[in-house]
Amino acid sequence: MLRHEKIFDQTEKYGLGYFYQMVKSAQQQQERTIMLTRSEAIALKAVPSHDLEKYSEHASKVRDAHWGKTLTYSRKVFVPLTNMCRDECGYCTFVKKPGSPDARIMTPDEVMTVVREGERLGCKEVLFSLGEKPEQRYPEAKEALERLGHTSMIEYLIEMCQRVLEETSLLPHVNAGTLTDEEIARLKPVSVSMGMMLENISRRLLQRGEAHYACPDKVPVQRLRTLERAGRHGVPFTTGILIGIGETWEERVDSLLAINAQHRHYGHVQEVIVQNFRAKPGTAMANHPEPDLEDMVRTLILARLLLHPSISLQAPPNLESRFPSYISAGINDWGGISPLTIDHINPERAWPQIDALREATAKCGYGLEERLAIYPRYLQSPEHFITSPLAARLDEISREDGLALQQCG
Repeated sequence: MLRHEKIFDQTEKYGLGYFYQMVKSAQQQQERTIMLTRSEAIALKAVPSHDLEKYSEHASKVRDAHWGKTLTYSRKVFVPLTNMCRDECGYCTFVKKPGSPDARIMTPDEVMTVVREGERLGCKEVLFSLGEKPEQRYPEAKEALERLGHTSMIEYLIEMCQRVLEETSLLPHVNAGTLTDEEIARLKPVSVSMGMMLENISRRLLQRGEAHYACPDKVPVQRLRTLERAGRHGVPFTTGILIGIGETWEERVDSLLAINAQHRHYGHVQEVIVQNFRAKPGTAMANHPEPDLEDMVRTLILARLLLHPSISLQAPPNLESRFPSYISAGINDWGGISPLTIDHINPERAWPQIDALREATAKCGYGLEERLAIYPRYLQSPEHFITSPLAARLDEISREDGLALQQCG
């Protein structure tokens, strides 16, 4: 523990180059499992379009060898506990400032109404998504939390996760951004998994005019620190990169390598999402060009061939309708899909119907199965990754292979 704290202290002092020096040292002590070196990964950017198919075939083979001929998804409800946030990302429409009629913190009754309706529709995951630390910037958010009996959003989140577990059959997955050691330790007993998009490790994107300007929680070392803390606490974790926000190809490569290095040490990264930027009216990046399909496919191939094959590779199906291109690039998961709630991060992009997604997946030669918010391999090591009450709940709703048990009737 002290060793890792020292690494991050030195990283803050000397920059991310120090972190990667540590990563390289750790990798040299282990059997090489990544399929591309950094130089090979960077060179993939220059591969002509007509030569990309052989890399796609290789990515598919890697996926098939580890994940078989089945793709997965999680049936969820999306609960935006608050849409206030102290960050101001240049591409975000989710966040609302106090004073806006849409700015809010959901009440417990509002949360449980959504969760119970999701339960009625057969959902098994509650995705709690919330802006980061609004109470540290806005007096209005702090006062609203005080009226609910809390001093922080994380305290309130813990209460609502506990209510979900006590009053329904669903499992909380929390996406609360950067977290301290204490916060992760308190959230673990009431959430089956956690998540936070790394997005990118580039400090350049924090500069004025860039995507993460005025975003204290998007400082790369802080997000890497959260990812590392989750590993030490044995938390199955979802992370990923957001492409097309002004980063270079090399920065994409290094972001994936940073995730992979954490997973090689702790084995806790259950999935990586490759998400494509979508321009939205009213944002600072409303006129910023979006990555095209080839860029997305090339990045998915990169991720599949760079990451350890035990990491699930996901691409959101509501941000691109050409499913065969994603499947051929090596993905094995479609992420959370809701029969009830919209994607509050991308509200203009409707979820595909599960039956339609199943049909499209089948046309590519793959089955589609429902998974839980925690991947099957973590059920095999419950003493490290799962607390006892959650382990009992998982036994009731999982099949022998660890995927979701389908309810009768």
